Amino acid sequence: MNNVYTHGHHESVLRSHSWRTAENSAGYLIPHLRPGQSLLDIGAGPGTITADLARLVEPGRTTALEASETALDITRSTFASLDVEVDFVVGDVHRLDLPDDSYDVVHAHQVLQHVADPVQALREMRRVCKPGGIVAARDSDYDAFTWFPAMPELDEWMTLYQRMARANSGEPDAGRRLLSWALAAGFEHVEATASNWTFANPEDRAWWGGMWADRILESDLARQALAGGVPEEDLRRISAAWRAWADTPDGFISLLHGEILATA
Repeated sequence: MNNVYTHGHHESVLRSHSWRTAENSAGYLIPHLRPGQSLLDIGAGPGTITADLARLVEPGRTTALEASETALDITRSTFASLDVEVDFVVGDVHRLDLPDDSYDVVHAHQVLQHVADPVQALREMRRVCKPGGIVAARDSDYDAFTWFPAMPELDEWMTLYQRMARANSGEPDAGRRLLSWALAAGFEHVEATASNWTFANPEDRAWWGGMWADRILESDLARQALAGGVPEEDLRRISAAWRAWADTPDGFISLLHGEILATA
């Protein structure tokens, strides 16, 4: 199953992804990790979450999986400067080239919203997880994002992102669907929770707003939008709005994420 990754790997995207840690992005999973467990991290990206998880399960082995060698090279570059050992694997989450019952923990952060068949992906995650092990996933729910003050251009951004993501066979409102997908994949015991990222102080607003101001102009999302007929001036208006939002003293944004812990 072929997917187009909506975000791509532009610096502005990696700037966001490299901010992620186990603490701010996998807190629901941390209490269930123990030294000596084996862990598979699907969609490792720049590897910042992977590295944190690997430290928590050492001396157990951790495997970082990405969809292409190009993407995996980004993961490798992070670990080149870290004293953390992981295995690196290229693979398709719909058809993992890994043995059954291989890992105690199988984790995916912001992955299922981008795949063509999230139920099949969860079946594969379950297959490679040991009986009684944990399959963990966390995904954004874009339609549940909320911000202040209201800006028409940010509404345009949301509409545009939703359209581009679905054109790439993704589901940007994945967070609310994780429980349903896990049950459809055959899991009987699933704990569903939610958490959020909030950016509301001047430093956080400048970082988030500046990052999206760049992404809407320079990332793969921008190229896909232009190819789909979106005028460049519209993207520039959205970019300027993100910077204006970041400069607003009472600016606030909260990003909802759904989470599941499923027992294999």
